[in-house]
Amino acid sequence: MTYLLEPYREHTSDTSIQPLQAPSQVPVELYGERVPVVWVPDAYGRMVPMPKHLAPPPVPVPEPRDLTPLPLLDPVAQRFVGAGVGGGALAAGVGYGVGQILSTLAGLGSGALLWIALIALACRTPARAVAEARGHTTVNIRKAVIKRSHFHG
Repeated sequence: MTYLLEPYREHTSDTSIQPLQAPSQVPVELYGERVPVVWVPDAYGRMVPMPKHLAPPPVPVPEPRDLTPLPLLDPVAQRFVGAGVGGGALAAGVGYGVGQILSTLAGLGSGALLWIALIALACRTPARAVAEARGHTTVNIRKAVIKRSHFHG
């Protein structure tokens, strides 16, 4: 099989057949009729030529897998669980606060009103009345001067 094109030659009128120009029994392959050839591996791993139109289709390259770890729960489910836990904590906190307020109101009758009345009475009385009730005491504080080596008091 010759793949190179031979240069053009003028026709000669010589009718004698030369040995190289003798007709052969091999079918003639024209340059334009050649089919492309690809190399594919055979069953034993060797590369063999095969016409391109008979070759098996190429194996598609798979996309790389995403190997990032998945969350244990679905993100939407996590939001629902968080809202449920948060709502439960809010309800428990509100319930605890309301319970504390109600128990305080229930305890007012047992003696807290007496203490509130005494504190209000103590706040309304003037400071002189409280001091005079105990007796008259005067404390004079002299200003002491401290110098480096002597105390002048």
